[in-house]
Amino acid sequence: MGMDFSTLRNLISRYCTGEENYVDSRTIYIGHKEPPPGTEAFIQQRFPDNRVVSSKYTFWNFVPKNMFEQFRRVANFYFLIIFLVQLIIDTPTSPITSGLPLFFVITVTAIKQGYEDWLRHKADNSVNQCPVHVVQHGKVVRKQSRKLRVGDVVCMKEDETFPCDLILLSTSREDGTCFVTTASLDGESSHKTYYAIQDTKAYITEEEVDSIHATIECEQPQPDLYKFVGRINIYMGNEPVARPLGSENLLLRGATLKNTQCIYAVAIYTGMETKMALNYQSKCQKRSAVEKSMNAYLVVYLCILIGKALVNTTLKYVWQADPNRDEPFYNQRTETERSRHILIRAFTDFLAFMVLFNYIIPVSMYVTVEMQKFLGSYFIMWDDEMFDEEMGERAVVNTSDLNEELGQVEYVFTDKTGTLTENNMQFIECCVDGHVYVPQAICNGQVMPGSASMDMIDTSPGPDAKEHEELFFRAVCLCHTVQVKEEETVDGIKHGLHTGKSSSFYISSSPDEVALVEGMKRLGFTYLRLKDSQMEILNREDEIERFDLLEVLTFDAVRRRMSVIVRSSTGDLYLFCKGADSSIFPRVVSGKVEQVKARVEHNAVEGLRTLCVAYRPLTPEQYEEVCHLLNGAKLALHDRDKRLAEAYDIIEQDLILLGATAVEDRLQEKAADTIESLHKAGMKVWVLTGDKMETAAATCYASKLFHRNTQILELTTKRTEEQSLHDVLFELSRTVLRQQAGMTRDSFSGLSGDCPDYGLIIDGATLSAVLRPTQEESNSGNYKEIFLEICRNCSAVLCCRMAPLQKAQIVKMIKASKEHPITLAIGDGANDVSMILEAHVGIGIMGKEGRQAVRNSDYAIPKFKHLKKILLVHGHYYYIRISELVQYFFYKNVCFIFPQFLYQFFCGFSQQPLYDTAYLTLYNISFTSLPILLYSLIEQHINMDILKKDPTLYRDIAKNSLLRWPIFIYWTLLGVYDAMVMFFGAYFLFDNTTFTSNGQMFGNWTFGTLIFTVLVFTVTFKLALDTHYWTWINHFVIWGSLIFFVVFSLLWGGIIWPFLNYQRMYYVFMQMLSSGPAWLSIILLIAASLLPDVVKKVIMRTLYPTTTERIQNADKLYKGQLSEFTPMASLHAPPVAAGRRRGSGTQRSAPNRRSAPFRNKKKVMFTRWQRAPDYCTFTPLLRFVDGSCHSKQGHAHSNGAGPETSV
Repeated sequence: MGMDFSTLRNLISRYCTGEENYVDSRTIYIGHKEPPPGTEAFIQQRFPDNRVVSSKYTFWNFVPKNMFEQFRRVANFYFLIIFLVQLIIDTPTSPITSGLPLFFVITVTAIKQGYEDWLRHKADNSVNQCPVHVVQHGKVVRKQSRKLRVGDVVCMKEDETFPCDLILLSTSREDGTCFVTTASLDGESSHKTYYAIQDTKAYITEEEVDSIHATIECEQPQPDLYKFVGRINIYMGNEPVARPLGSENLLLRGATLKNTQCIYAVAIYTGMETKMALNYQSKCQKRSAVEKSMNAYLVVYLCILIGKALVNTTLKYVWQADPNRDEPFYNQRTETERSRHILIRAFTDFLAFMVLFNYIIPVSMYVTVEMQKFLGSYFIMWDDEMFDEEMGERAVVNTSDLNEELGQVEYVFTDKTGTLTENNMQFIECCVDGHVYVPQAICNGQVMPGSASMDMIDTSPGPDAKEHEELFFRAVCLCHTVQVKEEETVDGIKHGLHTGKSSSFYISSSPDEVALVEGMKRLGFTYLRLKDSQMEILNREDEIERFDLLEVLTFDAVRRRMSVIVRSSTGDLYLFCKGADSSIFPRVVSGKVEQVKARVEHNAVEGLRTLCVAYRPLTPEQYEEVCHLLNGAKLALHDRDKRLAEAYDIIEQDLILLGATAVEDRLQEKAADTIESLHKAGMKVWVLTGDKMETAAATCYASKLFHRNTQILELTTKRTEEQSLHDVLFELSRTVLRQQAGMTRDSFSGLSGDCPDYGLIIDGATLSAVLRPTQEESNSGNYKEIFLEICRNCSAVLCCRMAPLQKAQIVKMIKASKEHPITLAIGDGANDVSMILEAHVGIGIMGKEGRQAVRNSDYAIPKFKHLKKILLVHGHYYYIRISELVQYFFYKNVCFIFPQFLYQFFCGFSQQPLYDTAYLTLYNISFTSLPILLYSLIEQHINMDILKKDPTLYRDIAKNSLLRWPIFIYWTLLGVYDAMVMFFGAYFLFDNTTFTSNGQMFGNWTFGTLIFTVLVFTVTFKLALDTHYWTWINHFVIWGSLIFFVVFSLLWGGIIWPFLNYQRMYYVFMQMLSSGPAWLSIILLIAASLLPDVVKKVIMRTLYPTTTERIQNADKLYKGQLSEFTPMASLHAPPVAAGRRRGSGTQRSAPNRRSAPFRNKKKVMFTRWQRAPDYCTFTPLLRFVDGSCHSKQGHAHSNGAGPETSV
């Protein structure tokens, strides 16, 4: 028996544990039908059901799992240990004093996390229990979504959402297509077309669908939404017919069926294996700089705590070394305890002192910080200035853990398209063989006001030129993936009729394609529809031309082009190709390349998006060869993408250039103002884009990233071809360092008035060489360090031709540089997700490129302009508030515990508590926690309008300036001073004195209560002194917490509580308040404690005021109206030679954009030059200092930089 045992073992393993653990493909039996005998082995695999689980906990594991997660936090674990020590050994304080605050913190956090998880369970159940129609035995039956299995055939109706990942078998449309919106997956509201399998699209009834006998082989689940490789084997007889399956056949869970009556599809990925569920993977936890500072301070205080306990333990045994000072009889120590080994007794005493002083570590600070972050995040979501009426969207906070990080940003990395620009494409012009056509503006289907009904086309050129011109228009009309929506509805919205003709409009996943097809419509060639694989266009003679669509070579980011192969009605075969100039020009063998290239470069400099169009006639033999290549690649299960890319590369060769198109993407509103404000705030702004250098550079000028006097340094492939990378880097390094010599540069902002303004441009290929140099190059020096040094000395950097992964690499490189700056990444598309996840703070823009960026971001805003407020106002406030909260918490706990430490020197180190148990427990929970929580939510040290008007105030809080070690030490020393004043003040005032009217002495608990009363009032008044923004809520909470303390003390000591075994505080508080000297002591000690801080503030504000303090003083002078009429510059320290910054020079000047306000002169649609085009006459936008092209108009607007610049 020659059986291969490894094969048998594989079969057993696959059957028992699921194939996905062993192989990279799966086999699905449609309708759970076995394949015909003799074709292949029938091995039914096990797949998960369709239940989606996004929750973390279940009813049974919530308590243990949540407790485990919470006690992984150092502070919680520390307090648990202290609590256990109190339970085990005889400690001076009750276990309740540590247990109750810990229980409170753990309970509040558990309730919050439990509630959030309950909401997730609720959402899961609503999804899992929704009904789904499944075809079984020729009938449609209804099932719950969670019971769906891989292989089930599903019937979906219009506007229903797909319950799992499906392969489309047939649709109610004759051509076997269906339309789908994937808004919930990637935010794209446009309709996408999906295709049924050719061999099954005719099966349109339940009985017919149930008769399909087929198996599907496909890859195992993976999270890429846009990638799918599979093959279907359809059994007509004994021999199966194989057909390729791709992403165009795959309907994803969460997408919605549109404009299609019904479809039949088979489930291939269910439950947590769907692509949507695989994209739920949790992001890495980001931690803010403030949290790191808190943890560092915690370690310091832990060391102080251990030091205190060691000192007291040592001194206790030194004290007791004298036989006369042994433990007194009333301590009731047994002989057994006395005879214990001294080390065991010392260790027990050490633990007891640790327990006594453990309140120096503020457990409640963590829960207060959590609440402050959670509640504070609502101020961003409630901000009406960050509400976009056009989109109906508000800012969204996906994580509140990084609120204060918004006030610490040093580097901003931004995408260009859809972030700085609107991603709202407008067709500007096209160039055919060097002749330029300029239609009147059409924007997303809307003809701009004042446009003529139809633009005239000049037909005077010779027949050859006319033929090329029309071929170009046909190429643009045919080479796309645009859908046409006829007449009535898109998503139920009536668009009406115009002049008796039904209106049609175009829908595509790419706004560029829509703009191009609309532009062609204005030029006389109208794309009508795709029907039964035939594309119809209406030419300028109103004749309908039909082309058979044979193949579509889809666009991808690596090739940067797409192609179609069509057959005309005369039988001619054409390959039409359009794409980026860098991907088309190298493949062109003929055509007027130089003229078109000149026009492309000219348009790119103006900031227009350009595409080149080329074609190639095919013979039937060549087409057969193409079909063979493509079919071989499409049927491959392994490396299909690679094989398709190789096939496309072979097919898209020997092209004939037709021309180029230019589309404008307008700058977003106030984009330039926002970037200018970020620069003034000391942030460096980098633009990371996939666009070509000229287009991106023009946008950078328009958005004021580069100024007219910015000296541009280029580190591009073009330059590294002329010189070696080593030479270019060292030359640039010398340039920036030469200017730096003898000057003090502000290393943080890079915008010092004494330095020339540098801007760096780098492309993707050169960046790869810098980050991963070859062996020869790497021996020459550390390119990465040189590159970083150049970047540090540039005020702005433009990285063009960037792949998504390169964007993340740039962010990672800056994060890892020696300064470890705080980075922020902002973008709107799926290609920005990697850098958003990599940066310290990731912000998504709710744009037109989908919602992937929004879903993966920490914060989401409707428009780029809102970045200004979220950083300069919200970020500033969050940082000020939380830094005060952290320092104040440590300060008030030093004030609280240091008197307890001093008291041990006066009680024989007997671990006697100074304060009552109730005071120990409630100090951090009730008496002092609410005022600081409220302060950290609503404090505004400077008016909001001033922060917006003067971005330089952001620099005052840069580099974690309010949580630096000197400030931490000042707060700690202030706490020690206050504690010493309270303790020794009370000690000397009461020494050998009777205070009550009947001559009674104050006892131990009265002494402690007096110190505690002074303590509560002092720390609360300290917070009141630091508060600048007073509202009725502040008054209510601050004075209310003091009143609560007094009322509690009266009730706690004024009533005999039946549940207490002993009541040592009975009548103590009343007796203290009945003494006149006690009142005087309280007032004196509070004043003496607060005096140094008040004096320090007065001196510093008078002699050495910061910019913030100057503005606060001026704002009080103007009674809160400062922002309305005071020039901010007058409140800053006098600048040094500020006027010297704008020097003259021959650097590259900023070109204005076509969409700037001064474009009031309409361009009539058509200009055809019979001579070489005169670019100077054609556009007033590009001006060179020493060029021959000048016009008055050009000079008049040389400073106009963007749509919002007033002229």
